[in-house]
Amino acid sequence: MDIIGIICEYNPFHNGHAYHINKIKEMYPNSLIILVLNGYFLQRGEVSILTKEDKTKIALDNNIDIVVEHPFRYSSNSADIFAESAIKILNYLGCQKIIFGSESNDINLITKIANVQLKDNFNIKLKENLKTGINYPTALNKSIGIKVSSPNDLLGISYVKAIIKNKFNITPLTIKRTNNYHDTSSINKIISASNIRNKIKNNINIEQYTKYNYCLTNINEELLFNLIKYKIITEPNLNEYLTVDEGIEYRLKKVINNANNFEDLINLIKTKRYTYNRIRRMLFHILIGLKKENNSTIKLEYIKLLGFNEKGLKYINKIKKTIDIPLNRKISENYIAQKYELKTSLIYDLLTNQNTYHYEISNRPIIKKNIDS
Repeated sequence: MDIIGIICEYNPFHNGHAYHINKIKEMYPNSLIILVLNGYFLQRGEVSILTKEDKTKIALDNNIDIVVEHPFRYSSNSADIFAESAIKILNYLGCQKIIFGSESNDINLITKIANVQLKDNFNIKLKENLKTGINYPTALNKSIGIKVSSPNDLLGISYVKAIIKNKFNITPLTIKRTNNYHDTSSINKIISASNIRNKIKNNINIEQYTKYNYCLTNINEELLFNLIKYKIITEPNLNEYLTVDEGIEYRLKKVINNANNFEDLINLIKTKRYTYNRIRRMLFHILIGLKKENNSTIKLEYIKLLGFNEKGLKYINKIKKTIDIPLNRKISENYIAQKYELKTSLIYDLLTNQNTYHYEISNRPIIKKNIDS
C-alpha cells in the first residue's frame, strides 16, 4: 500500500482540491492519503473561512484517510519552515510519497533548484541580494539564476529542500495545476481559492466552484483591524514577535494611527523589501503573540490527529507503537504548540462568532465510518 502525504489549507475546499485527491487515487489506487492541515490563520496571512473542524470533515468526505494538524507556530511561517514542519510530520507517519500541485509540473527542475539552494554559498548570495533592498522572492530568483514566481512551484521547492536536507525517504511528485493562483476573474470549473474568496467579497455565487459554501464563515475585518491596532499601540516591544525584523516595529508605530482598516495598514507598511504576504503574516504573529524565542527551530512536540476513517485507524494502530513522537489527544500546558492553537481558536471565535474553542478543548478526532459498516 502506498502511503501518500499532501499538505493543504483548504481556504476553502474547492473543485481543484477534489481533482488533486481524485488524481492521486487514479495514480495510486491502493493508497492511503494523509493530509497535513492548517487551522485558523494561514501561511499567506489569511484568516480561514472554514473552521478546522469543518475542513477535517470535508477532507474525510473526499477520500482522505488521516487528517493531522499543522501547528500554527510553524504553519503561519515562511515557506521553508511551513514546508519542513509539514514534511517532518509526514515522515514520522511513514509517508513514502508527497504529491503537490505545480504550475511547471517539472519535478526535475524543482529538485535542481532545491539542490542549488542547499549549497553552502547560496545563503551568502541571497544575503548580498537582500542587502540591495529587494524583496525575498526577487532576491531568491536572482540568487538561483532561474526565475520562479509561481507560488506552488516555490512551495514545492521548499518541500523538496526539506526532504533532501533531512535525508528522508520520501519521493516528491507533482500534479499539473490547472489554474492560475493570481487570477481573480476566471469562471472555469476549477479556479483558485483566492479567486473564490474574491468572488465571495463581491457577492458572486460560488456554488459551481465548491459544494461546501454552506459552511463558510464571515470574517469581521473591522474587528480584526482593531485588535491588531490595539496590540501595536499598547505593546512596548513589538520586535520580540516573530517576523518583526529590521526595525519595522518603528514603522508600525509610526503609521498605525494613519490607517483606517487592515488593507490600509498593509499598504502603509509595504516597501520593496516587505511583500504583501510577509506583512500579513507579521501582523498575525503580533496579534497572536507568537514570539521569536518559541520558534527558532522546528521541534515538533506531538502529532495531533484531527480525524480518520476506518482505513486510517487501522494504519494508526499499526504504527503507533513504533512512531517516535506522541500521537497526542490530550490538552497539555507543557506543549508550546498547543497553547497557540487554543489562542488562535479564541481569537478566531471573536472574528467569526464561531465556537471553535469548544472543539479544541474537547480534543476528539472526527471518525468517518464506512457507508456499508
